[in-house]
Amino acid sequence: MTIAQLYQHYLLHPTICTDTRKITPGCLFFALKGENFNANTFALQALENGAAFAVIDDVEYQKDNRFILVNDTLIALQQLAKHHRTQLNIPIIGLTGSNGKTTTKELIYSVLSQKLNTHATKGNFNNHIGVPLTLLEIKPEAEVAIIEMGANHQKEIELLCDICQPNYGLITNVGKAHLEGFGGFEGVKKGKGELYNFLEKNHGTAFINKDNTHLLGMAETRKLDKIVYYGTHPSNDVSGELIKNDPFLEVKWRHQGENYTVHSKLTGIYNFENILAAVTIGLAFGLSADEINQGINTYEPQNNRSQIIKTANNTVIGDYYNANPSSMLVAIENLAKLAANEKVIILGDMFELGDEAAAEHENILQKALEQHFYKTIFIGQEFYKLNASADTFFFKTTLEAAAELKKKPIKNALVLLKGSRSMKLESLMELL
Repeated sequence: MTIAQLYQHYLLHPTICTDTRKITPGCLFFALKGENFNANTFALQALENGAAFAVIDDVEYQKDNRFILVNDTLIALQQLAKHHRTQLNIPIIGLTGSNGKTTTKELIYSVLSQKLNTHATKGNFNNHIGVPLTLLEIKPEAEVAIIEMGANHQKEIELLCDICQPNYGLITNVGKAHLEGFGGFEGVKKGKGELYNFLEKNHGTAFINKDNTHLLGMAETRKLDKIVYYGTHPSNDVSGELIKNDPFLEVKWRHQGENYTVHSKLTGIYNFENILAAVTIGLAFGLSADEINQGINTYEPQNNRSQIIKTANNTVIGDYYNANPSSMLVAIENLAKLAANEKVIILGDMFELGDEAAAEHENILQKALEQHFYKTIFIGQEFYKLNASADTFFFKTTLEAAAELKKKPIKNALVLLKGSRSMKLESLMELL
């Protein structure tokens, strides 16, 4: 079946499912394959559960005309999403970066939603499967969409741009994330820069933080037609400064000679630039200062990203959704600047660092110890290898750390809890 023919089925059945446990009546089921599963084997079950059609790529499972045979279900899904995008006469903002993608996306969504019917990536559905599914969720009434794009190797952003065809683009930053897949920091810059490549080729608009020398350098090597700059210097199209961080951020921003102040429910000095990016995009899409400030003020972080959680015993900065050397450093620096009598830092291992893992964990360890926090706790195999300080606690696993916290609970402290998702640091919350 051609993509054009498949699209006609999609128009009649615009809900896509890839999991038989989440089938909705009348949906299109795509039988995707992975390392440990072949969803072609579940196609019949999907139909029995209520799917209208099952898109498969193995003729062996084609029983009747409810089974749509394609060469490759993943490629068909991506091509269907790209075709749908061509039918949408709306601007799409492509967003990527090493850190802050999801928070920035949610801020932009909160801002633009004050005036426009806005669609955005849900959660972190930002890979080669999530981006197509996000595009296919865009309804005809949408006026703008924000597509988050994640990557852990080169050419991935290039693929996602080809699918979602962004008119606007924002790289939040480039840092030491997925070093193993990208082949080092220069590989990260090259991979994330694929968004700028697409904007250059298709005459799109780039929003660039002029305070970030890496992003400036990446932009200067390309011929971008349209750039909107934001940052701390007054010469930018939009400028701003951080007024308060105690622990929530208050930001003053300026545009065309006018000054405005916005209060947020975000913590972390690193979120200042994310707020400024949302302001900049709000202005570019014609929102008023009041609408922009309302969007920022009402946004509350979720999903364990820089959340301030008041427990019975402590105040916890829950930032354990993920971690890399760049985000670890700014989280430590932020904790050092916050006011509290006793500060505790609990850090878990960082993953996907390849040959640089040992050096990067050593760097984070030294940065944390320099702050002389009330208590420092490191968890994971990489950190445990560095066990060298009598004043610091090291544990191989999160379970071992939990056992220690049960015996010696932490009370009346400001606690930073941060590590890679696989460390499952959320299990420590009930002990804090």
